[in-house]
Amino acid sequence: MNSAPQAILMYSTVPDLLVAKRIAHELVEEHLAACVNIGAQGLSLYMWQDSLEGSEEITLTIKTSLHARQACMDKLLEMHPYDLPEIIVLPIIGGHPDYIKWIAQQTRSPENPL
Repeated sequence: MNSAPQAILMYSTVPDLLVAKRIAHELVEEHLAACVNIGAQGLSLYMWQDSLEGSEEITLTIKTSLHARQACMDKLLEMHPYDLPEIIVLPIIGGHPDYIKWIAQQTRSPENPL
């Protein structure tokens, strides 16, 4: 059985840089994420209520641990301005072992030590 810490990527989009920075700051400060990358603004096209919509959005790539996933998602939902925010969770199936351990260390809470 693999005893290595399990890390995940959480992917979301937000409407602007201010919201992106606010969410990233909270997630990292509260140790719900080890790191949040804030991407460049891009155009999203999607169907919403039977109408083609387009909006400028910023991508958030959130590195967190499997054990912090639900708390991280809950905080993201709490802070997110959209009615239906995009939140996608992807497993990290490999990577630099020390970096993966760092993710686990950064998302460890006093209530949930590893």
